Amino acid sequence: MLLAAGLGTRLRPLTDRIPKCMVRVDGRPLLEHTLSWLRSYGVRDVVINLHHLPDVVRDYFGDGGAYGVRITYSYEAELLGTAGAVKRVASCFDGPFFVWYGDNLSTCRLDRLWEFHRARRGLGTVALFHREDPAHSGIVAVDDDGRIRRFVEKPRPGEIFSHWVNAGILVLEPGVLDEIPATGLVDFGRDVFPALLARGEALYGYRMSHDEGLWWIDRPQDLALLERIWPTVSRCPGDAAAHEG
Repeated sequence: MLLAAGLGTRLRPLTDRIPKCMVRVDGRPLLEHTLSWLRSYGVRDVVINLHHLPDVVRDYFGDGGAYGVRITYSYEAELLGTAGAVKRVASCFDGPFFVWYGDNLSTCRLDRLWEFHRARRGLGTVALFHREDPAHSGIVAVDDDGRIRRFVEKPRPGEIFSHWVNAGILVLEPGVLDEIPATGLVDFGRDVFPALLARGEALYGYRMSHDEGLWWIDRPQDLALLERIWPTVSRCPGDAAAHEG
């Protein structure tokens, strides 16, 4: 599932005309880069949630056939949060599935992430990226086997205990869906993960390697930086230059 319903308020006025996921990098929408990356790992069926200017996305990608995937759209009249969005389309998932926060750009090795998840047999696995300034992310503490012991979303000053942050790329077992309320605004980082950890459920963190990149595109300067460096980044799986945006 691609989460693409965000408003992108910090990118205004650009996002007054297009959703954040449709901001162009090297001439192509952010979401198109992500779909191409997913397709390169064999992902064929994709659910995309929409809210702000939904027709811009639907008109561009259609049913996904031109991009080698089958797309199901989930429109949210009111934002449901990262977990609430997944709960709304729970019937689409009958086995382990990826969740990808569609407002970032990444060259995360999905084959490594998938194998890590299968080997640990946990309820979910969170891809982790080492970020110098983790204050605006969900920070994670893991043990030697990668099991998550603590998760704090957007820590307050003095509360930072780790530079490993949620990269916005997850592998989840269908059992996670049972832990998400059917109504209301529900977020993985703020609500679901802390609740699962408090109950002793097994969640794991896959620490991304130096050859896996992640770029946050929250501000115009983030986008400008990515535009400058993107032509130098290899997009071949397993041969990606690592950068932090």
